[in-house]
Amino acid sequence: MANFVRITETIVSFGPNLGRPYTSSLGEGLFEIRAKGVAGIGRAFFCTLKGRRVVILHSFIKKSQKTPKKELAIACKRLKEVQNV
Repeated sequence: MANFVRITETIVSFGPNLGRPYTSSLGEGLFEIRAKGVAGIGRAFFCTLKGRRVVILHSFIKKSQKTPKKELAIACKRLKEVQNV
């Protein structure tokens, strides 16, 4: 949890494209926070909106090597929702 908070604070200060190992761009305005903690490897998908606002769209604890398509689909759906507001 502390790692996630530290990464999000850094995003607010320096922008979303911190690069690996902290963030990665997935294209189309979607980014991924890559955090490790006691519970495992966490991922959170986020986007930025006008005014440098950062919106966390979806987060989960990874159970496998690859990011599940279901988790990415949830983030993409929410990205479209917040971009259309």
